[in-house]
Amino acid sequence: MFNNSIDAVLLADPGGGVYAANPEACRIFERTEDELCQSGIDCIIDTTDPSYYAVLKEWNRTGKFKGELTLKRKNGAIFTGEISSAIFKDKNGHYKTSIFIRDITERKQLEKEMARLDRLNLVGEMAAGIGHEIRNPMTTVRGFLQMLEGKQDCSKYKKYFNLMISELDRTNTIITEFLSLAKNKTVELKPQNINHIIQALFPLIEADGMITDKNIEIETSEVPDIALNEKEIRQLILNLVRNGFEAMSPGGKLTIKTFRDGDEVVFAVQDQGGGIKTDILDKIGTPFLTTKDYGTGLGLAVCFSIASRHNATINFETSLCGTTFFVRFKM
Repeated sequence: MFNNSIDAVLLADPGGGVYAANPEACRIFERTEDELCQSGIDCIIDTTDPSYYAVLKEWNRTGKFKGELTLKRKNGAIFTGEISSAIFKDKNGHYKTSIFIRDITERKQLEKEMARLDRLNLVGEMAAGIGHEIRNPMTTVRGFLQMLEGKQDCSKYKKYFNLMISELDRTNTIITEFLSLAKNKTVELKPQNINHIIQALFPLIEADGMITDKNIEIETSEVPDIALNEKEIRQLILNLVRNGFEAMSPGGKLTIKTFRDGDEVVFAVQDQGGGIKTDILDKIGTPFLTTKDYGTGLGLAVCFSIASRHNATINFETSLCGTTFFVRFKM
């Protein structure tokens, strides 16, 4: 039972010394049983986790504990572990502790993703409720502005009319992006190849790159058709590409990739910007979150909503050398 447990199990003495570890413990911590026994509990716990001291206090007081902790693999990578313990007596009558550990990183990520999608959906539903009421008077105002713009006695105000019309159009674009956040938005999906959509968009992407002095590299691999809504995928691609362009200085290179990874088709956009700041990593995809002077903060939020409607996921890797966004579609 000890060796066949799906959970990592460590047997420890009251002082935190490990004297046995099952195969699952060796696997998730990437250490041999001897290494775990020699290093003890402290080598696998991230002591910067605020919960660590509460757990340590509980263990010292009762000899057992239960909760979540940030743990460390041998290579330094951290993950969230659900931990519980029990006290038992060994054959010599000495008290020992059995520690059960389960890697819940995926569960925590899923919970975070569900909470984020719920927030996006709420914003989308609000937009759907008020969008019609706002657009109707806006259309009326725009029509009268166009009419006044064409009158001879108003010609000296033409630039002001153009500015007002432009701002109304920008507001209408924001409302359209709002409506794209609704999870229950109905879209028609049909088998298509994402490479063909990228090829069709390339002239537009290339023009954007030339205007902003950015280079583009396309690395598409042969991938199967998947269920897509072309209009939405075009929007997703352009949003991610333009985000990448805006993250880079002139002369930077943006790489667009497609490849197959197991049972998934992956679309990736890699930039050579300065990376995402650590204080907003957990907020990526939140409506109105923007680091740009003139951005709405809806571009990535829309991408996440589009991915959700395609039963796809978005994740990213970032460093000081740049950021890569991955959109993973199930086949």
